[in-house]
Amino acid sequence: MRFVLNELADLDGISKLPGYEEATPDLVDAVLEEAGKLASDVLAPLNQTGDQEGCVLENGVVRTPKGFPEAYAQFIEGGWNGLPFDPDYGGQGLPMLVSAAAFEIWQAANMAFAICPTLTQAAVELLTIHGSDGLKAVFMEKLVSGVWTGTMNLTEPQAGSDLSKVRTKAVKDEAGPEGQYRVTGQKIFITHGEQDFTDNIIHMVLARTPDAPEGIKGISLFVVPKFLVKDDGVLGGRNDLKCVSLEHKLGLHASPTCVMAFGDDADNTGGALGYLLGEENRGIEYMFTMMNNARLAIGVEGVGVAERAYQNARAYATERTQGGGEQPVSIDHHPDVRRMLLSMRAQVEAIRALTYYAAAALDAAKRHPDEATRREKQALVDLLIPVVKAWSTDTGIDVANTGIQVFGGAGYIEESGAPQFLRDIRVSAIYEGTNGIQALDLVGRKVARDQGASAEALISDIKVLDKDLAEGSSEDLEVIRSGLSDGIAALTEATGWIVDTYPDNPDAVAAGAVPYLRLFGIVAGGWLMARAALAAEKHLKQGAEDDFSTKKMISARFYADHILNQAPALAMTVTSGWNAVNRFKSQGD
Repeated sequence: MRFVLNELADLDGISKLPGYEEATPDLVDAVLEEAGKLASDVLAPLNQTGDQEGCVLENGVVRTPKGFPEAYAQFIEGGWNGLPFDPDYGGQGLPMLVSAAAFEIWQAANMAFAICPTLTQAAVELLTIHGSDGLKAVFMEKLVSGVWTGTMNLTEPQAGSDLSKVRTKAVKDEAGPEGQYRVTGQKIFITHGEQDFTDNIIHMVLARTPDAPEGIKGISLFVVPKFLVKDDGVLGGRNDLKCVSLEHKLGLHASPTCVMAFGDDADNTGGALGYLLGEENRGIEYMFTMMNNARLAIGVEGVGVAERAYQNARAYATERTQGGGEQPVSIDHHPDVRRMLLSMRAQVEAIRALTYYAAAALDAAKRHPDEATRREKQALVDLLIPVVKAWSTDTGIDVANTGIQVFGGAGYIEESGAPQFLRDIRVSAIYEGTNGIQALDLVGRKVARDQGASAEALISDIKVLDKDLAEGSSEDLEVIRSGLSDGIAALTEATGWIVDTYPDNPDAVAAGAVPYLRLFGIVAGGWLMARAALAAEKHLKQGAEDDFSTKKMISARFYADHILNQAPALAMTVTSGWNAVNRFKSQGD
């Protein structure tokens, strides 16, 4: 993690941005060390027990597994929730890059726990950018500290990912102050919509006002607290909202996923009190602020759980003996097991590098003093967010699945711990817009819409590395250079095809969107792995007897040989895969 922060994500450069001057290497090291202690001492021991116990809904109250409320209290006491936020509201004011690294540790330790503050941070981001001074005065400090938690309320039973079908209603409360509404409706899949961690939960709710236009343009966003807040900041009465059921899920059993009902109380005067965020009919625009933050965080989930699955498999492989004749050897001596472990390690390193790189770009987009640079970095962030979210989570699922295979039969048994990693991370490919939706966003909004300009700008940056790789003196760098060159050519070809094809045949592009996103991730990850290899060679040339640098070079070589070489085939799938999809009909074929 330190290697990626310093060598690939330019922590030194980020720490020179206005407001981030305190993010020195020593401070960041101390932050990550303490984050690690919280993870290993408090969160990790609850991971398996929480999975086994699960959450319970009793009389409208959710009880989380034993130890979780106490762990959250320690999390808040340490000031961890406010890591990347404005000190004026009690935050630590550190870069998102540092926060992403800390959250990787917590996601690895206990994803079911870490998803709660992940969503609270997304709510803070939303209020920071779009909230009025009045809303900030009421909610920001408590959300930044984590004393109150936040949620996203988007999906409804009939709507799914199509938010234009949202039916939840919001009507102005004529008896209340300006901006106060009555919200009625039902939302599903609400992570930590109810919990026993805090005494208030602040829901960000999409709803439609009576005179709103049809479709996506008629949706507004409302801040709806579980408990109303009085003028002096003291909690008042319970708002008219409640959790009416918990979902029974494949994984993340310790994280309550709620069906939330707003305005369900027959004795109430007309719904849950909510407060308009910004202007009416701009809810989707505002929510994307929260969703983009959350999508980066979901990418971090993929990194964290994949890392934990790798650590688990590696530890087992060094202890389990099998084969070797009269002298049994640990299974990590067998070539295929070594291949699996290296596959896990190399993929984790690549998704970590791209996720941190995107987080650093987000910091620069917010804080760089030059306006043109801020715009350039924001365009890069917009391009990378769907890739980070989808590629990191798809890879996390693949790595967790490989972890089970390393264990063999023992990996299919819950006591090994391996199945939980796969069950827990599986939902990350569905969260915050399925990975197919992320791919459609990438090809449509991020590539075709700007005629490939943002993608070509990144490809140009990637090409610059060829000169440095050519000057390297090792066979590993020669192979990595060749693989990256082929990957660049494949990505360039596929990007050009999307730009040319989309105006006349968007369906053909949509059919290849998922392989294009995978191609993009593999090549961008390959670029960062190549940079890692160059940094490792530099350390080795300086005479350091550096086992870490040697391992880094091995990971980069494996990535080139086993993963980056998939790029040409993926490009072919993107450009030639439409025919069969077009001819396929779903009526029982």
